[in-house]
Amino acid sequence: MTAAGAERPAPPMHSRTTHSTLREGFAVLWVAIKREPWVFTLSTIGAVVFGALTVADAWVLGWATDHVIVPAQDEGVTPTGALITAAAMFVGVAVVRGASIVARRWGAGVMQYRMQAHDRRAVTRQYLRLPLAWHQRHPTGELLSNANSDVEAAWAPIAPLPMAVGTVAMMVIAVVQMLLSDLVLAVVGLMVFPLVILSNLVFQRFQSPLMTRVQALRAELSEIAHESFDGALVVKSLGRETEETERFADKASTLRDTTVRAGFVRAVFDPVLEALPSLGVLVVLAVGVARVESGSTAAGDVVNVAYLLMVVAFPIRSLGWLLGEFPRSVVGFRRVRSVLDEHGEMQYGPEPAPAGSGGARLEVRHVGFRYPDAVDEHGEPGAAVLDDVTFTVEPGRTVALVGATAAGKSTLATLLFRLVDPDRGTIALDGRDLRDLAPGTLATQAALVPQQAFLFDDTVRGNITLGADVGDDEVWEALRTAQGDGFVAALPDGLDTRLGERGATLSGGQRQRLSLARALVRRPRLLVMDDATSAVDPEVEARILAALRSGARDSTVVVVAYRKATIGLADEVVFLAGGRIVDQGPHHELLTRNPAYAELVNAYEDQQVDEEVLG
Repeated sequence: MTAAGAERPAPPMHSRTTHSTLREGFAVLWVAIKREPWVFTLSTIGAVVFGALTVADAWVLGWATDHVIVPAQDEGVTPTGALITAAAMFVGVAVVRGASIVARRWGAGVMQYRMQAHDRRAVTRQYLRLPLAWHQRHPTGELLSNANSDVEAAWAPIAPLPMAVGTVAMMVIAVVQMLLSDLVLAVVGLMVFPLVILSNLVFQRFQSPLMTRVQALRAELSEIAHESFDGALVVKSLGRETEETERFADKASTLRDTTVRAGFVRAVFDPVLEALPSLGVLVVLAVGVARVESGSTAAGDVVNVAYLLMVVAFPIRSLGWLLGEFPRSVVGFRRVRSVLDEHGEMQYGPEPAPAGSGGARLEVRHVGFRYPDAVDEHGEPGAAVLDDVTFTVEPGRTVALVGATAAGKSTLATLLFRLVDPDRGTIALDGRDLRDLAPGTLATQAALVPQQAFLFDDTVRGNITLGADVGDDEVWEALRTAQGDGFVAALPDGLDTRLGERGATLSGGQRQRLSLARALVRRPRLLVMDDATSAVDPEVEARILAALRSGARDSTVVVVAYRKATIGLADEVVFLAGGRIVDQGPHHELLTRNPAYAELVNAYEDQQVDEEVLG
């Protein structure tokens, strides 16, 4: 966790111009239109029909006035046919306009949610493709934000898009009628458009940097929440509830204040957008009165232009709604694209994994590795975690990796399963470089049991099989080898017992044994155990390794070990110090010839004895 109250520096404000934001906003919309052309076409047709019928309302009203209202006033008689016709036209316009609204909104909703679903799937697939090293550089909260709030923000303008496009037709029709009615008044009224564009430019200039900051803060807030929930045991046991609450509250307050500033900018913009058409009407009426008095135009033309300008006000507002979403949309789209444009995915070859029965032969040749972002206390690149590591494990043999803390054991275990690639050297399985294997094939031949046993909120069976087509007999066999069959049989529903989130109902040793059974049920030819039995009793650990050595599973085993009894069960020991192999051979030989090795394993054994005595 970061220090309580620590504030991550704000990202630099984008130097892009407002014109760039508008251009990028339309580019984002074009991506959606190209991806969903038919849905966009349907919703746009609905919007065009709605716009045309809105303008047609004026014509229907005028026709009804001339053929129904005026005759009724002049002659005192209402023509039945004209009345029925007028009613039919009003109802017909209303029904068709209602259908057009359904088509417009349905199309916009489907288009928006499809785009969001597409990007969420794309981001998730990218997360799966990118190597572990990339994930280590990006906090979980940021990844959740990319797949959730950033995706939603990117496609927010789709909701008003069909309306904005469709009402352009209504605006064109209304503008043409204005120009035909009175050119001067039309030009006066249309002066509203430059003002709307200018207000949008000012809005984008103030809103874009604020929305950039808001999206970044949402990711940081998600990161803090995820850390606090994930580290609930640490928070509770060390009494850090107040500090964690304050840390979350500080970030939430910053997000709130930034969002309020963005909302203030939007609150100023929206009334201006609403007021401009009304101001335009007032100006048209003022100029129109002068022109009527001078005999330059008729009063009806003034009313017509003023009414049409009010009709045009709706397209102006809909365009404003669209443009108002651009800053948030562009920021969200950039953040999503920053994930999708990553090129750090691991490269694979075309070869299948080496097939065969029994253990696999593992060869590690001159392997070196340095974490990309590691630095020393002087800010210089950190030392290599592994340097020129070379050893071979023959099929069916068990090798123990032994070393002090930070010797590189867990890093080496990660490299053996190709979660990351070494900077130099090769790791081969039955003579085939792991980098030459096709995607997914290594997992059919090898299994890694990590230090931290992760269990899903599922049944015991579901956690072991993970959806693989494995029978219960094989599950029980794997549990027996992992020394977990006894406690699983004692559970209320056996294999069908739900374990809760992260297996919270089990002890640490029980979780480790289920994690080991999960690997064993796949019958791997290479089994890598990264201190995977640290939470079980030494006696149970010895039985697990003895079962693995018995040949029942017939796997090649590489185990990161600390306990002397565990190390003694290995055929060979690889002793690591400072990222290099300093000795190699049977356990009893290393005890005799290497004082550093003897001191390390004896010190751990003495510590275990002391803990048992004190306990």
